[in-house]
Amino acid sequence: MRYSLLLLCALITNMAFAGDPIDSLDILKEELRKIDSIESKLHYKTGSFPLSNGIATINVPKGFKFLEASEAKYVIEDLWGNLKGQNPLGMIFPESSTATMLNYAFIIEYEAMGYVKDDDADDINYDDLLKQIKEDEIKANEERTKLGMTTMNIIGWASKPFYDKQSKILHWAKEFKVEGDDENTLNYDVRILGRKGVLVLQAVSGMDVLDSVKKNINPIVSMVSFNSGNKYSDFDSKTDDVAAWTIGGLVAGKVLAKVGFFAIILKYLKLILLGLAALGGGIFKFFKGRKKKEDHVYEPAPQPEENHS
Repeated sequence: MRYSLLLLCALITNMAFAGDPIDSLDILKEELRKIDSIESKLHYKTGSFPLSNGIATINVPKGFKFLEASEAKYVIEDLWGNLKGQNPLGMIFPESSTATMLNYAFIIEYEAMGYVKDDDADDINYDDLLKQIKEDEIKANEERTKLGMTTMNIIGWASKPFYDKQSKILHWAKEFKVEGDDENTLNYDVRILGRKGVLVLQAVSGMDVLDSVKKNINPIVSMVSFNSGNKYSDFDSKTDDVAAWTIGGLVAGKVLAKVGFFAIILKYLKLILLGLAALGGGIFKFFKGRKKKEDHVYEPAPQPEENHS
């Protein structure tokens, strides 16, 4: 895996200053044992099965794997150190990646915002929209600073917004500069429109994985679909609510912005590598993005209620 080598290099470099090589080797074995312990409790799956909210189904083909809701929540909150209260429906990983060693992963959520009209899709000037996003970002960074979190500034579109009107799928990518990071951050978003809300797929990683994500975006967006009765075409104007935002609003992110979540999840790759490299200090330490920094307490991942083959 691409980060395994980086991890081992970081650990070996640290050991060069650690003194007794025997003690250093024992520490390395213990850190790797912790990784194995974490991964052994996670149940990656392939195949077709319903998502936990019952309104959509995912079909995970060869080349990818999936963590269901309870284990995705464990990874996001406990393993990666995000704020409590996340409600993922699951996570999609490339086959070669894991929660502790990954290129990227798509987190799946659902926003019950109502039926999103797409009448404006052909008329949006995305360059003008980008200017608006940058203006809104100033206030967002003020809030992050008040919360003791790192600021993040959008550089531009990593992949310009594209809306497939036939399949009702919208996707785009932004490039961010995050305070204190040398490498810019990739934020890749997908929205699948439904009768009463949207399925949200989002990947956050370094810009160096953009080509890999774009190469696989078609199979990723085709994995998830609304069940009968919840599809966009099932909308009933007599009974169903219409969302306050249209396509442009989804891209601008006014409804879906989660200041606490994104300010911390942007750090997860370095969190894993640097946390593991901090020999003797615990496998994970939550540093930037939290007012209070604590050592991670290892707990078993919650077991899913049902297993699907």
